[in-house]
Amino acid sequence: MKNSIYVVIVIIAVIVGCSTTNSKLNAKKQPVVSQSDTVRIANEELEYEVIIIDIGFNPWLNSIALPRNYYTQTFLENKNQFYITEWNIRAAQPTLYNPLLYEMIINYDRSINYGYEVNYLIYNYMIFFQNTYKQNLFGIVPIR
Repeated sequence: MKNSIYVVIVIIAVIVGCSTTNSKLNAKKQPVVSQSDTVRIANEELEYEVIIIDIGFNPWLNSIALPRNYYTQTFLENKNQFYITEWNIRAAQPTLYNPLLYEMIINYDRSINYGYEVNYLIYNYMIFFQNTYKQNLFGIVPIR
C-alpha cells in the first residue's frame, strides 16, 4: 500500500513537472524592444519618416551626445551628406561590407530642408554607429 502511494505521488509529480516544461517550451519568444530603444522622426508636410531602432542609441543621445544647438544646421547637413554618401556606398555593396550593419540605403536629399532636429538626430546616430560598431564613414569620428 505504501509503495502504491509513492508511485501515485511520483506520477503526479512527473505530470505536473512535464506540463510546466511544455508550457515554457511552447511560448514564442518575441524580440524585446523597449520604447527607449526607438527614436522616431516624422514630418507630415515633407512626407518622410525616420525611425532609428538601435539598442543603446537613445540613452547615448541623452547622456553622451553634445546638446542641441551646439552645432549649426549647416554643419550638420554637411557632415550628414558625407556620412550618408559613404553609408549608401556600403549598403549597395553587401559582399564587401557587413549587410547586417548597412541594411538599407538612406534617401537623403541635400536640397530638402529637413530642419535642425532631423539633421541633429541623423548626425548623432552616425557618430553613435561609428563608435559602437568600429566603423569609419568619413574623416575623424568624434569619440564619445
